[in-house]
Amino acid sequence: MRALLTRIEQARGLDRVGDRMQHAVQATLRPQRVRDFLHGVWLGHPLHPALVQVPVGAWLSAAAVDLLPGQRRSATALVALGTAGAVPAAVAGLNDWAALAPDQRRVGLVHATANLVGLALYGGSLVARLNGRHNLGRALSYLGLSAASAGAYLGGHLAYKQGAQVNQSISELHRISDGWHPLADLAALPQRKLITRSIDDVSVILYRHGDEVTVMLERCPHQSGPLGEGEVQQIDGHACVVCPWHGSAFRLNGGEVVHGPSGNDQQVLPTRVVDGILQTRLP
Repeated sequence: MRALLTRIEQARGLDRVGDRMQHAVQATLRPQRVRDFLHGVWLGHPLHPALVQVPVGAWLSAAAVDLLPGQRRSATALVALGTAGAVPAAVAGLNDWAALAPDQRRVGLVHATANLVGLALYGGSLVARLNGRHNLGRALSYLGLSAASAGAYLGGHLAYKQGAQVNQSISELHRISDGWHPLADLAALPQRKLITRSIDDVSVILYRHGDEVTVMLERCPHQSGPLGEGEVQQIDGHACVVCPWHGSAFRLNGGEVVHGPSGNDQQVLPTRVVDGILQTRLP
């Protein structure tokens, strides 16, 4: 299985389909506010994994209910719920997928294909059940569950092995030692300009606005982009740093994500000034 997944990651032939599909998704989900909603910016957490709970829960429940006598209506309702719930989950997943790296998109393409097969089988199961062909409906449901389970396995590989849509910067936090760390002479910090410094070889950005200074991890949560090379923009009245790689934007006064593709906030560190020296520590 590991060898198969590695071959999928390296299967550049999938890029011909994936690249076209990526352009189609980005063209269809063009408004930024729509993309942000589907990325889970408003939630502070990727939306796709949350939406997936509806079809997964409903379909697993249907598989159990199908084993019980006299539960045809309940099983049919659960299959219908899961099939309907899979549609918004798929849209959110495609939106996330379109912002991934090429090797991630290849695995994601196979993941989406497996789930599409599962959705088609469950759709067929629902039609069969509504027409009174419950044995066929049960058989199609179990085939659909098998396909969806394969898709779920690939989704786990995407998240836990390839790091798709997980917070790429949080591991940096674990490399910082306890205690307060000096960063810079406060008087020497320029106003409203990004400055990059290091704490225990962990890169952070500094941004001074008046007497307030923000210290934030520099690696973008989405794909580890260098926020220190990004631009500072005013978004909804707040100074935000915009990642130069994919455009994720984070408020400099709190780290909240305001534009995707990141669905995670960026970590801000506590600060204090001692004898004119700016210091920071772990939260």
